[in-house]
Amino acid sequence: MTHDADEIRRIGHLVVDLIADHLSGLRDQPVFRPVPPDLAERFVSTPAPIDGATPDDILREFRDTIAPYPFGNGHARFWGWVNSPPSVMGVFADALAAAMNPSCAGGNHAAIYVEREVIQWLRELLGFPTSAMGLLVSGGSMATLTALGVARHVKSGIDVRAAGLRGAPQPFRIYQSSEGHSCARKAVELLGLGSSAIRVVACAHDYRMDAGALDRAIAEDVAAGMRPIAVVASAGAVNTGAIDPLDAIADVCARHGVWLHVDAAYGGPAILADEYRAALAPIARADSVALDPHKWMFVPVEAGFVLVRDGEAMRAAYSLVPPYIRTQGSSSAVMGLPWFSEYGFQQSRGFRALKVWMTMKQFGLAGHREAVAQNIALARYLADRVREAPDLELVATGLSVVCFRYAVSDVSGVSEVSDTKSESDVINRRLLERLQLGGEAFLSSTELAGRFVLRACIVNYHSTRADIDRMLDAVRAIGADLTASTSGSLP
Repeated sequence: MTHDADEIRRIGHLVVDLIADHLSGLRDQPVFRPVPPDLAERFVSTPAPIDGATPDDILREFRDTIAPYPFGNGHARFWGWVNSPPSVMGVFADALAAAMNPSCAGGNHAAIYVEREVIQWLRELLGFPTSAMGLLVSGGSMATLTALGVARHVKSGIDVRAAGLRGAPQPFRIYQSSEGHSCARKAVELLGLGSSAIRVVACAHDYRMDAGALDRAIAEDVAAGMRPIAVVASAGAVNTGAIDPLDAIADVCARHGVWLHVDAAYGGPAILADEYRAALAPIARADSVALDPHKWMFVPVEAGFVLVRDGEAMRAAYSLVPPYIRTQGSSSAVMGLPWFSEYGFQQSRGFRALKVWMTMKQFGLAGHREAVAQNIALARYLADRVREAPDLELVATGLSVVCFRYAVSDVSGVSEVSDTKSESDVINRRLLERLQLGGEAFLSSTELAGRFVLRACIVNYHSTRADIDRMLDAVRAIGADLTASTSGSLP
């Protein structure tokens, strides 16, 4: 099926109108609106179409049944999980990349050089040497899997590619804190190391990994005949925004010869902010890093990034090209630079780099720095508002994350212990559900020290103080209503 230039332009104008209406009209819409049950049933039960439809009919159906029910993260009062709004140029970059539709395994074409340029920009942002190699992947989970795959290759002490793990003379150990992201466990399981290989290292009261406890754990495991492989540290834990003591952890890893992987998927871009530059600068000492441009750099999903200090080790872990025919430099006008497929698992790769490239061009490092700093300032404003409110309790804050609760005890006159603690959890759970379904604002949740908390993660360049105030007004109104209607009646 082909279309001439005029028809492509006509369809394109319809698409652009839909994009413009969506992006410009978000403030007038609920932050979140669930898909109606009848429409959801239709989506999951309608068979594949037999006959083709016109572009107009397809776009009309999109307008009526898909566009009204977005995830919500484009809205200025969406602060759930770690989901940012997309940059405008990133949106259009996806369309342009799809039109070119290149395979980015390798070769000598523009998409490959754009990705090389993006890798260079992100490598310099994180302070890595030119010998490092990076790769654009789907997100932090795949970045972590890719990085720990290299760590296993380098640190296992066996030829794991040829023999697998059967010949391992020692059990392996991977270390992460109790606040570490679950993607590390998934990676460890998929790499065949088993989740029992993970040793969870205690955090201090501020939710940061205890570097002394890590040092002792590694020493104990070595004495017990185990082989430490890697430490996974957080440069912005998703629960609280906490930044592990990266310099001290890097010292521990260097002393014991253990691979250091830093999960900077969320917090990495805060290295641009003056107040966090010193805390995040030791990322440059890591052996590998995960960074998600689709989080705090406002690139449309999917756009993750993995960076490995030893680029040749990364290639050795994944390449199936014999060394004697590997592409070196730009010796081949057709083959170009060494192929990206030699540095990771994917052979078929899309043109992810274009939306990162266009977004970074649109913002510039100065624009990214300003957006990150504004989000951090908004989180500080939210934390201050919570501290001042008699019916709210601040539980934790770091980077642009604020965890808080509606303080049931403050309005019920009952001390929050034992039975009342469970009552408070129930009310805060119900509060969150009403807030999300009400469409006024969207927060997510987590558990800290065994307590259910509301969690705002501000990675949104549309948000303002007025948006924070509207969210808090809604939280306090819902909390007061729930407390009044359920006090004394909860199990």
